[in-house]
Amino acid sequence: MIAEQIAKDLLSIEAVSLSPDEPFTWASGLKSPIYCDNRVTMSYPAVRRAIAKGLADKIKQDFPNVEVIAGTATAGIPHAAWVAELLDLPMVYIRSKPKDHGQGNQIEGRIKEGQKMVVIEDLISTGGSVLEAAQAAEKEGADVLGVAAIFTYELAKGKHNFETANIPLVTLTNYSTLIESALTENYINQEQLELLKKWRQDPENWLN
Repeated sequence: MIAEQIAKDLLSIEAVSLSPDEPFTWASGLKSPIYCDNRVTMSYPAVRRAIAKGLADKIKQDFPNVEVIAGTATAGIPHAAWVAELLDLPMVYIRSKPKDHGQGNQIEGRIKEGQKMVVIEDLISTGGSVLEAAQAAEKEGADVLGVAAIFTYELAKGKHNFETANIPLVTLTNYSTLIESALTENYINQEQLELLKKWRQDPENWLN
């Protein structure tokens, strides 16, 4: 199954680090037993090919009318390029904010009014930045069909944000699959698995 395979790949190349006993601190200040850096996947041709094929297949299945692939700056860009190549579609990327010079573009590349777009992101925590990117694309005339990502932390806040924005999300793998794979591959023990489950249910207070 693709979700398990990608989860194992992310663990084996250390794109995902699990440390339930000594948590990481995210940029937001949140203490987390997991840190995921999918940028690492670029350096592993077999893994990045599996990701590109997986995303391309999911997009064909869930968004068959797609006309353009967009990557979020910066982590979504390489994956969007590989997926666009596989699907033989135009590709653009979306800046986090408009350029402060020239034409002030937020989208680099060319889109047509009403063009059906899928936005690619590397990972989803609360979904804030990719939903902002989707909004920016719609402002510039795109019809955003949905978001495709490699991995989601499956946080309630992220789920709520996608539902509120009314934008579908598809991912190759997710937090539940990843921690179960980590247990079967002996990266963690049963006790650590329970801690990891607790974090996902309540990221603010899991240490209490």
